[in-house]
Order: sequence, then structure tokens, then C-alpha cells
Amino acid sequence: QEWKNTFATWDPQDFCNISKVILPKNTYWSPPIFILERVNGQNSNLDYMVVMHNGSFNSTQPFQVTLTCSLMILKFPFDTQTCNLSIASFLYPAVTDLVMKTRRSPAEMMKASQSYFLTDGEWKFTNLSIIEYMEQLDDEQFSVVTYVISMERRPTLYILNLILPTCALYLLDMAVLFGPSSLEEKISFQIAIILGSSMLAVILNNILPTSSNKPPIIGTH
Repeated sequence: QEWKNTFATWDPQDFCNISKVILPKNTYWSPPIFILERVNGQNSNLDYMVVMHNGSFNSTQPFQVTLTCSLMILKFPFDTQTCNLSIASFLYPAVTDLVMKTRRSPAEMMKASQSYFLTDGEWKFTNLSIIEYMEQLDDEQFSVVTYVISMERRPTLYILNLILPTCALYLLDMAVLFGPSSLEEKISFQIAIILGSSMLAVILNNILPTSSNKPPIIGTH
């Protein structure tokens, strides 16, 4: 966070060339912000801010946060999810008191965000866009900044553990059904295939995400 306070300025030459000081965050006013999609989180203990001689304030507070996000898993495991992270301050109207702006462009934010991914997990960070708008609430407008985050799922693990075994069972089922085996052998093979399909269904039930209005296509077949 960065903002300016024209009442907190000084000439560094009058104070031993001191151009900045670090003060506790409760020493001066700081803009209170809220994450609208936040469920819970863990704040840091960095309750300090940097004050420059020209009245510029800088406050950095890293923290972990859990957000709510609507998932569309119809194309699972080849799906791409889009989640919003909306930052707002509903204590100060935007018309008279507080307007929030982003300092970095979406491309710069995208590059900086990708640097935080230290390992290749299940998700691939694909895009980041920023929307700045005014939210109408109780006849007043409040400034809101929304980060739209797009993540693409890496399907390799699901292809190896789910799709390939399922296709193998179906191919084996067709081979046994149209093969030259006797009826007793076909029945035995069919029972074994049914048991294998049941085990895959149990695994599928544990793997598939459930937070979606529409079930994935792979789960309906």
C-alpha cells in the first residue's frame, strides 16, 4: 500500500539528511482494506510503515488468505478456473475520501505472481487481469479493485491414474464380449471387469471436485 500525507513532510537537510523513518502502523492513519471473497487467513506481524520525507507512506503486509471461488469442472481434468480477489474499503466513500488505484500493470503483476510459484503443482498460473470500478452501497460509491486470476489444471496425473485405466477396462470389456471365449469365461471376465469398474468409481468419487453446479463429463459417463 502506498499513499501520501501532505502534513507529514520535512526537509532532510534539517534533520541530518534523514529522508525516511520506520514507524509503527498505529502512529499514522492507514487505509483499511478488506478482501471480499476472504473466508479466513493468517495475518503477518509486520505492523510497521515507511514514511518518506515528501509525505509518501509505504506499508507492506504479507499474509495467507483462503478465498471462495465458484468452480466450473464440466471439462475436468482439462478445465481452466477463474477466481476473483476483490479489495475494497467500505469505510470511506470514493467520491470524497478514498480512491484505490493499482501501481503495476496487469503484465507486471503477472510476471511478479509467476515468480512466487516455486514448484510445479496441480495448477498452472495462466493469466491475471485487473478491474477498477465503483461499488454502489447505501447511496454511496466505494472504490473496489478486483484481480481476476486464471488457473489451468495440469491433467497428466489424472490421465495416468484415471482416464487410461478406464479406457483399458472398456477395451477389455469389448474384447471379452466379442471374443471366442465360452459363456462361462465371459461371465467370469465380466464380473472381474465390474469389480474393477466399481473400484475405479470409488477412486473417481474421491478425486473429482464437488464444488460445482454441473458434474464433470467424465463423472457422468
